Order: sequence, then C-alpha cells, then structure tokens
Amino acid sequence: MTQSSSTPFSRISATSLPVWLVEDEADVRDSLSQWLEVSGLEVRAFSRAREALKALQSDQQCGVLISDIKMPEMDGLALFAAVQELNTPPPVILITGHGDVPMAVAAIQQGAWDFVQKPFDPERLEECARRALEHRALALENLQLQQALRQNHLSTRLLGDASGMQALRRQVENLAASRANVVINGETGSGKEVVARALHDFGTGSQGAFVALNCGAMNSELIESELFGHEKGAFTGAGERRIGRLEAASHGTLFLDEIESLPLSAQVKLLRALQEGEITRLGSNQVIRLHLRVVAASKENLLEMVAKGDFREDLYYRLAIAELAIPPLRERREDIPLLFRHFCHQAAEVHERPLREPTTELLTALSNHRWPGNLRELRNIATRFILGLDLPWQSSPRPPHQACALSARMEAFEATVLKETLQRHQGNIQAVLDELDLPRRTLNQKMQRHQLRREDFLVP
Repeated sequence: MTQSSSTPFSRISATSLPVWLVEDEADVRDSLSQWLEVSGLEVRAFSRAREALKALQSDQQCGVLISDIKMPEMDGLALFAAVQELNTPPPVILITGHGDVPMAVAAIQQGAWDFVQKPFDPERLEECARRALEHRALALENLQLQQALRQNHLSTRLLGDASGMQALRRQVENLAASRANVVINGETGSGKEVVARALHDFGTGSQGAFVALNCGAMNSELIESELFGHEKGAFTGAGERRIGRLEAASHGTLFLDEIESLPLSAQVKLLRALQEGEITRLGSNQVIRLHLRVVAASKENLLEMVAKGDFREDLYYRLAIAELAIPPLRERREDIPLLFRHFCHQAAEVHERPLREPTTELLTALSNHRWPGNLRELRNIATRFILGLDLPWQSSPRPPHQACALSARMEAFEATVLKETLQRHQGNIQAVLDELDLPRRTLNQKMQRHQLRREDFLVP
C-alpha cells in the first residue's frame, strides 16, 4: 500500500488571530480599535452587523467577535444567532447597556462567550478578548488536527490510487464538514455504504447515530412505519411503539440505500418531512423535530427516472444537494492488487487462516476480469483464496470474460509489476532497475505513464 501524504499541522498563536469589532458609533469604534491595537491585538472593525456577517461567511479567520447589542438594521443578538449557524463559529462578546443585561445573560446561556456592560473598563474587555482568543486558537488547532487525521484515515477507508478514487476522497473530505444531503451513485457492490459511513464518521454529526435503511428490501406497506415510526395500536399488528428511522437518525445520518425503489407515496411524505424538518409517528399527533443529514444511494440514474415519472423531481433536488459517483472496479484496475491484498488480510483475520501471497498470474487474471459484482465480488474471491477454495474460473472449462483489449491488459499488468517491485524494494530505484533489467530512462517513462512516484514507496 502506498503511503498517504498528511496535511501539515502548525500551531496557532492566539495573538495572530484578529479581533472583529462591530460598533455603529464611529467614536466608540475608533477608540476601542486603538486600545486593542496598542495592546498588541490585530483589529478588524465594522460599522454594520450585516457587513461583518457577510465577511464571516467567506472568511473564517476570526479570533473573537465583539459586538454592540443596540445597532440599526441588525442588532448584536441577531448577529450572534446568525454566527452560530457557521461551521466553526468564533466566540462572541456582547457590549450591552444596563437595560439589555437580561438579554445578554440569555445569549450566554445560548453559547455567547461573555458580555461587558457600559460604561466598561477597556482593560476588562481586553482581558475577556484574550481569554476568548486562547479558546479560539485551541479550537482551530483541534479542527486542523482532525482534518489531518481525517485525510489519513480516508485513505485507509476509501482505498485506491486511481484518479477516480483520489477525486472521490477529496469530495468526501470536503462534504463531510457540511450537513448537506448527498446522493451517491454507483453500481451494485461498488461500496456506496462505505462512502456514506465515511461522510458520517468524518463529519460534524459523527457523534449522532448512523441509521441505514434499504428501501429496496422493504415491503411497500411497511415503509412508512419504518421511516416515521408508529404508536401502539396505530394499525393491525402494531403491538408496541416503534421509533422510525428518521427519528432514530436525528442529530446523525440517515442512509437510504436503493432510494430508487422508494414508492411514490412514500416519496411525498419523505419530502414533506425533510422540508418541514419534523415528523409525526403513525397514530400520534405529537410533532417531533428533526436535525439530520440524509445520504441516499442509487444504482439507477435518478434524473432519468424523474423524466419517466418514476421519481419525484422535488425530492431529487432536496436530496441531491451534492452528488458523488463511485467508479466501478473495471475502471480502476490498477487498484485491484491493493484491494485484493486488503480483503485477503481481512479474510485471514476473520477466518483465522494464514495469509497467502497471490501470484503474479493470479493478479493478472484478477486485473483482466470484468467484475460485474465490483468490490463485493472481489471480497468474495479474496475469501475463497484465503480458505483455499477453487476460484470461479478455476472450476470453469473456459477462462473468465476478457473485458478489455490486449493493449489495456498489458498496461494493467505492467503497472502491477512496477508497483509490486517498487513496494518490495521500498522505492530503491537501482534495485528496481536491476530486477527488471531496464534502462533508467525507460523506467522513468513507465513510472510517469502509470503515475507512480518513488516518494510514495519510501519507508520513513
């Protein structure tokens, strides 16, 4: 397995983070800015709350936000509430008059850092700001570290060096930090649930539950009960209360596999639940609020189904805020040796069998197979191999279907041999040249063509 590069981690100094000051009175704004700057803090001042909010939405490098409460157009409390909707909200310190103290106290109970009451001592405000900056620096460092760990772990969760898999990992890393609904497109067995779990596990809702429902495996008469739940006696056979999947996934992720199989009647009710952010269990009048991300997976083209009237267009656009496409195994043949060895390791551990090393001939046969079952089929073959059972084509009078031209199979074989040799010699180019009996220029050209880098095979 090639080594994955990690995101560089650097310490964040509290004094390097700017103080954002929102104050509509020019004299107060200027005097506070000067005091904080003389104290060694960087200040970015705004005369209106909406200006500050717009800047925050595009620039997260804010150490602490200090805002007056009484301001025209948008006051400090409304600004604080809007800031809390950001992915990484900064600490907020509110400046309040005597009559606004109860509101400021309520804001602290909702997450504001602190408040200072007019007339205030500038040193008191500076001290409060510095403590908030220290807190913010630690929070941003923790976020940076989580991103670095997420990058490294994604490369072990979503295996593969093919360009399609590299792009998929970048997309998952980007989307995991949001709460946007996602549609995953991929053939049967391509790993759609693995991608869905990665979105959840490396995302902001990872502390919540990951709840999966295979829409294609559900009886159409029971799908609504599965989604929304029911009370005891809601219908014949409802002997006890049941919590639906939507409610169970609240504050987490709901994974709807084979979403294309969801009946139109259930699509309407699912759409309404997602639009309103609430459900009511069957047989109940109690409204239950939802806060979740929905990740749906489909092996069919949903837009084509929309055109045929088999899938609701409004539900599609509610679910497909973002779309991910998983490349089928036949389009990432260079990853097959890596994946096969990974599945062999898993099978050897599960079945308590010794690990077997595949031959070059077997890896070539694997690379040439068309893989209609994708990763699920490859995992099956790896398990058979570890258990010492005949592989499908070994018991067949004919070789497996050859899915690509001879030139493509030769290219795949060459890439496999080069990668294995580089791994075996840990990136020692001279050793690779000696084993393969190649001129240096020829090896360089082949490595460049197959996107192989010596650095990826070095052992630290």
